[in-house]
Amino acid sequence: MTRSVEEDQGLEGLLADLPPGETPDLTGAFPRLEDSQLQMLQAWGERRHVPHGEVLIAEGEPEDTFYVLFSGRVAVAEAVGTPDQRVVRVHGPGRFLGDLGMLTGQPAYATTIVADPGEVLAIPAERLRAGAAASPAFGDLLLRALLLRRWLALGEGMGFRIIGSRFSAESRQLREFAARNRLPHKFVDLETDPSAERLLRGLGLAPDDTPVVLFRRQVLRNPSPADLAAAFGLREVDPAEKVVDLVVVGAGPAGLAAAVYGASEGLDTAVLDGVAPGGQAARTSCIENYLGFPSGISGGELADRAVLQVEKFGARRSVPAEVVGMEERDGNHVLRFADGGELATRTVIVASGVRVRRLPVPGLEQFEDTCVYYAATPIEAQQCAGDPVVVVGGGNSGGQAAVFLTDHASQVRLVVREDRLDENMSRYLADRITQDPRVEVHLHTEVEAAEGEGGRLEAVVVKDTVTGKRQRLPARDLMVFIGGEPSTSWLPDSVALDPGGYVLTGPQARRATERGESDGPDPLLLETSLPGVFAAGDVRSGSVKRVASAAGEGAMAVRLVHEHLATTR
Repeated sequence: MTRSVEEDQGLEGLLADLPPGETPDLTGAFPRLEDSQLQMLQAWGERRHVPHGEVLIAEGEPEDTFYVLFSGRVAVAEAVGTPDQRVVRVHGPGRFLGDLGMLTGQPAYATTIVADPGEVLAIPAERLRAGAAASPAFGDLLLRALLLRRWLALGEGMGFRIIGSRFSAESRQLREFAARNRLPHKFVDLETDPSAERLLRGLGLAPDDTPVVLFRRQVLRNPSPADLAAAFGLREVDPAEKVVDLVVVGAGPAGLAAAVYGASEGLDTAVLDGVAPGGQAARTSCIENYLGFPSGISGGELADRAVLQVEKFGARRSVPAEVVGMEERDGNHVLRFADGGELATRTVIVASGVRVRRLPVPGLEQFEDTCVYYAATPIEAQQCAGDPVVVVGGGNSGGQAAVFLTDHASQVRLVVREDRLDENMSRYLADRITQDPRVEVHLHTEVEAAEGEGGRLEAVVVKDTVTGKRQRLPARDLMVFIGGEPSTSWLPDSVALDPGGYVLTGPQARRATERGESDGPDPLLLETSLPGVFAAGDVRSGSVKRVASAAGEGAMAVRLVHEHLATTR
């Protein structure tokens, strides 16, 4: 890899000022390997000497080698060769280097440089993945550490830069795409960050040219989410390829489970999503009632783990890949994309879930792109830090958001239309909120209006549906969790829906179309009225809106896909 003069000078400047010691491991993200583990790993790679200043991992380049440090020290730095360069980590003997890109193939978001000469063990990434699969204990240690490193990077604003205004719809779109796909980045706000003007001036750009994305030597002017996806290796499906066995539309818990089981059972599988993996679950800060995670797990981490399984078994994924239509052609199902592309497949699992429901409040649209959110993750928490926040929604998502935001917002008010907090919310969560003095609960209350100017929210007006009393609640940010509407507009008329727009399957699909009497065999349990097309998760009529049940349906749908293929091949 060639480096510019600025990068060479930057590296020397960083290493000259490096403090002694190493970064303490406070979270488990930087474990020191034991002698037995080091001995095992030596069979997978080769030891070699590394001199001062050698770059082991370069920002923007694929992480194709896994390094373990035997002696010496290394520094992890970002924005090398720019005025914003800084050392973010220092590691010593016994630690391993790298990030989640080692397993996913995404480019590195930081540069790792040898500070003190020493010796490393270099293991090809493919050999590492095979070895980790054969050694579950080490595989678990590796996965946990890399996931924690990714979340630390997200929280600390490492990675590429998005420069723009927080009141710009285009900037918000890029930020949300990066956040939903858990791509390490920092938002440089034209309104509040003095470095924004300096960065733009150095690039010969003006504020009107924003948003722009800076990543290593690349400058992307007003990129689309698809441009970001291509730069970070999120588009693995070629629409021009041959017919595949199975396409899963939607990468929520149901879709990811279907992709894992489809690929692991030998089907040529592709999973598509219009935004990011995780679905509605990824918008939740903590899922506490998912089997096997007694301490809870964030929706984002659950999605990250599932994506790694998808990659492990060879299923390909692509985001953003918005499916806008489906038709029958030459005995296959042909999916049409918003960008004009097509993909042919023998079977389809519809796991497109639901779209978030907007509040029907007059004038709220002027704040949608700047101050209204439909998720509560560390990314949203950064945006509302120190602000008064109103959370709307009486389900588990709204309750979890309220609890999570108490550590970030100056004031949290929870507005629910139900008469009791536990009417649609799990009892354990309702009790927690009731006992937390930091959450102000407004029962049997609805939002009537939003106040503010220039896209900046100042307050929401709510009405008590019992007393009729109106109240003005100060709010700089509004979090909305009022359910969703099925994402089925892309399906053809041959797929029967219930009155609410959810997909009918099994006996319900037969009754809706009289297929059992006039058009061949009855549909299988999760099969729709269109043969070879199945539905799983929240999009299916009568489904239980829980993560565990969605994952179970995704797995079951694959079993039924095999049955269908066995009768048609």
